[in-house]
Amino acid sequence: MAEVVQPAIQAAKDERLKKEGLGARLMKRPELGAIAGVILVTTFFLITADSAMFTLSGIMNFMTPAAQLGILAIGAAMLMIGGEFDLSIGSMVAFAGLIFGAATVTLGLPLIFAIPLTMIVAAMIGAVNGSIVLRTGLPSFIVTLAFLFVLRGASLVGLKIASGGSTQLRGVRDAVEGDWLAPLFSGDAFGPLFVWLAEAGVIETFNNGAPKVPGIPVEILWFAFLALVATYVLLRTPAGNWIFAAGGDSNAASNSGVPVRKVKVSLFMLTAMCGALVAIITVMDSGSTDARRGFMKEFEAIIAAVIGGCLLTGGYGSAIGAFFGAIIFGMVTIGLTYTDFDQDWFQIFLGGMLLIAVLFNNFIRKRVTGER
Repeated sequence: MAEVVQPAIQAAKDERLKKEGLGARLMKRPELGAIAGVILVTTFFLITADSAMFTLSGIMNFMTPAAQLGILAIGAAMLMIGGEFDLSIGSMVAFAGLIFGAATVTLGLPLIFAIPLTMIVAAMIGAVNGSIVLRTGLPSFIVTLAFLFVLRGASLVGLKIASGGSTQLRGVRDAVEGDWLAPLFSGDAFGPLFVWLAEAGVIETFNNGAPKVPGIPVEILWFAFLALVATYVLLRTPAGNWIFAAGGDSNAASNSGVPVRKVKVSLFMLTAMCGALVAIITVMDSGSTDARRGFMKEFEAIIAAVIGGCLLTGGYGSAIGAFFGAIIFGMVTIGLTYTDFDQDWFQIFLGGMLLIAVLFNNFIRKRVTGER
């Protein structure tokens, strides 16, 4: 009997110690599909688009909308990994834009007060969303769908009050001009460096010698910064383990000591604050805010997160995947203008990419979990 048991134990040990191949490890990475999508889309536009698309100015052109969407997508991805949705994030962009615009134009507050005020209001609404979901047991899809309409309507009503009857509030740029915090949320960064590069002949210039690209739009820097921080939190901190656990099996996670309620409410607050950040950046860039700001962005953010590897069932996903998913959006949105294709193909692309991403992610989930 001992002779039979010993080989079985040895085989079990060998199975546990066996190392996975590189291909198997890559297949389990949630961002794999998004990276492959970036490569495919880039190849497509290299073949079909004008070469100007991949000049420095062309890259900045498609990275700017990608960054704005990507900030929302990273927040949406974190929440989806935690097992919840927020369909109100697009309306939050409009509502936070109202709060920020009213604070700077109507109340005349400096940015050091207007920005925290906007973030606090957004975080409070996110906390309300999360609390309702957790206390009532209603699906977050339903609760945040309700807030989608509530916040959009509140934006319309609030803008009419703040502007005296209009659904647009102007004068933000004049109100924040000269504020020491403005360069962190508006305009281009590293301007002197780009001037030096232009003088050195490294980058393209206009006839007067000025660089065609004056700097890196600040939203791109915020986008990259948030992607790195979110990835670090997910992969290197206990909070990241809590997020995955809360989204994978909230009951088991709670029984194991994970503060599931706090984790999920915090993720709702984070998502809302991502919407507020996009509102502040876009309102300062345009100098005004309106009730349609962020329209339909909630769906695009969720699609970008799904393309980035997030499962609709929670417990699996990647912030870096959402980063690449948003870049795909930006490339296609702007890239079509460099081709002879009708730009309405973008809508078909959205639906197709969502379906492909869901099928691919479902296949990966089955490979990871061993389901059939």
